Amino acid sequence: RRRLPMIEVDASAPVVCARGTVPFIDTFEGRSQLFASYHMWHTGRPAAEQCQGCTFNTGHVQELAYLHSRDVTFAVFCEGPFEESNRYREFMDWKMPWYAVPDESLERIAPGGHFGMKACYLRVGERVFETYWTTGRGCEILGNSYGMLDMTVYGRQEAWEDSPEGWPRREGAMSTNGRPTSQWPRLAAGRSDDLGTSER
Repeated sequence: RRRLPMIEVDASAPVVCARGTVPFIDTFEGRSQLFASYHMWHTGRPAAEQCQGCTFNTGHVQELAYLHSRDVTFAVFCEGPFEESNRYREFMDWKMPWYAVPDESLERIAPGGHFGMKACYLRVGERVFETYWTTGRGCEILGNSYGMLDMTVYGRQEAWEDSPEGWPRREGAMSTNGRPTSQWPRLAAGRSDDLGTSER
């Protein structure tokens, strides 16, 4: 990864945050590196129907000081309207920087990319370069729960694992009772998952 070719991207491409529209380069927050988590968003759908995998990965990112100490900013880049996805961020009580990427900006900051991937960037003065990206199983690095489950006797309890006959298996790796697993403690605490997108 440290010797891969870098691709220059459009540092001025607009993204949307709580302050309004800002250029992509501002998302670095003055640091030289950016770890971008591209969060899939299903516009108009309720919280229970939002992406299980993106919720799983984003929910594992809590303490950012370690990244900041190495001059790295972590930020989530969500598709769809900022106001709607930000209500989800608030429901989940996530504290990391959160941006919406307008359709016309995605190709300018992630050429050939898509939501659901993770990408790393380097800022050199006023120029920005994409240095690495991954998707699918490559995103598992964010889910430290997987690493811990891999150390337990029952493992992840997924169908693909080579486990003895009769050991527990779970339906859906990242959901419980039809919604992303990490939403249930928020609901139990009385937090509203109404994103203003569905009739109640």
